[in-house]
Order: sequence, then structure tokens, then C-alpha cells
Amino acid sequence: MKVFVDILDFAFTVYQYMIIAYILMSWVPQMRSTGIGQLLERLVEPYLAPFRRFIPPLGFIDISPIVALIALRFAQSGLYAILDQIMF
Repeated sequence: MKVFVDILDFAFTVYQYMIIAYILMSWVPQMRSTGIGQLLERLVEPYLAPFRRFIPPLGFIDISPIVALIALRFAQSGLYAILDQIMF
């Protein structure tokens, strides 16, 4: 079961880095038109879209990805708490 938790932790970490990379790509618009940019858009945008719908940008700053990262961290912590209860 520890291997499953380690794989899950790795998946959450990779997805968090994917979100951060996607956010940084917004600073250079040409990056989103590359193959990697389009792949990240297909993988990350479905998760970020609900947050963007409910959290409006503050001027030129979009804080919805920050809230999405925090929500992902809470989901990760909650899932680990549930798995901890199941395992012990």
C-alpha cells in the first residue's frame, strides 16, 4: 500500500508542476502554441476552468490558478488522511 501512496504523491506533485508550468507559459504567449503548451493546455485547463469561472481576475492578475493549487493541496491532504485511516 505504501507504493500506491508514493505513486499517488508523485502524480500530485507532477500535476502541480504542470499547473505552474502552464501559468508561467502565459507570460510568453508563443509558448502556448508549441506542442508542449498545447499538451499542458489539454491536461490542465479542464481543472482550472471551474476556478476561472468563479474567481474573476484582479486587473491583469489571475489568481484562480493559485486557488486551484491550494484546492489541489487540500484534496491531496484529505485523500492521504482517508488512506491513512484505511491503512491503520
